[in-house]
Amino acid sequence: MSGNERPTGQQQTSTAAAESAFLKACRGEPVPHTPVWFMRQAGRSLPEYLKVREGIPMLESCMRPELVTEITLQPVRRHKVDAAIYFSDIVVPLKAIGLDLDIKPGVGPVVAEPIRTRADLQRLRALEPDDVAYVTEAIGMLTGELGSTPLIGFAGAPFTLASYLVEGGPSRNHEHTKAMMYGDPELWADLLDRLADITSAFLTVQIEAGASAVQLFDSWVGALAPAEYRRSVMPASSKVFDAVAGYGVPRIHFGVGTGELLGLMGEAGADVVGVDWRVPLDEAARRVGAGRTLQGNLDPAVLFAPRSAVESAAREVLASARDLPGHIFNLGHGVLPATDPDALTRLVDFVHSQTQA
Repeated sequence: MSGNERPTGQQQTSTAAAESAFLKACRGEPVPHTPVWFMRQAGRSLPEYLKVREGIPMLESCMRPELVTEITLQPVRRHKVDAAIYFSDIVVPLKAIGLDLDIKPGVGPVVAEPIRTRADLQRLRALEPDDVAYVTEAIGMLTGELGSTPLIGFAGAPFTLASYLVEGGPSRNHEHTKAMMYGDPELWADLLDRLADITSAFLTVQIEAGASAVQLFDSWVGALAPAEYRRSVMPASSKVFDAVAGYGVPRIHFGVGTGELLGLMGEAGADVVGVDWRVPLDEAARRVGAGRTLQGNLDPAVLFAPRSAVESAAREVLASARDLPGHIFNLGHGVLPATDPDALTRLVDFVHSQTQA
């Protein structure tokens, strides 16, 4: 860390978790077994989650430290995964700075007034730590409970946040987003730059509170061609990674449908590149280039198949990762809501048993 960065609780947490299989894999070091965690491991697939969330809107649940702590811990207790991921939502920092948005069940984030003009940018003020004090409180509680299990902080990437803000909600074709990107590149660049600052501040809060790694989710960036990504998105993603580089925590970059972007996503500054299920890990490694750990990449739908089929598919993922400098086993996207939790527990045990050093 540089001399102007103050000591944090994160440093103590990293010391306790530094020998974990997850953080060793992030660093490309030998591991006692392949570490496992699942995107959306805390959520609708768990009956205990549905019970504690009953009657509580999504965004409100993200602002209750005790509830966040319980939900984040649930999959660690049940599945014995090698890392926890902080329970939140990618639009939380946007809500925290005062944007009028909500998460509607069955739809997703919906923005009351989309960002379409330069004047609209004035609504995107800087995120201050006090805006998300509940995050600091929850992570402090979590690190005390997790002990040597690392906690992953996360945030939405600038492009994906921008797509929600410009479209006003989820979009199949991103027509308004791309219209701004192509038609007013200066406005687009300024929008992503502001979102990069907000995202950087949100990740910084999590790291300083105790997160041992961070993941940047770019759920919609697979809608872009490589040239578009390099020109119009990569500078903002790189700005986020650069902003937290001094803390020394592993930085993970994940997107969906990003097979053609894997090399650029690694180039943007990540230490670990997440791979969806469409590209085998050995091919992904060729695209990403040397020196980076890969994360992934079992198809989430495989978990609905019989146990023998799940194990066969998991063996294929492990075989594809055999020659990688580092590998974190994960799904190629988030856990699907109707997934049998026992299938996840069995998968963790299987990967651990197959990869014991």
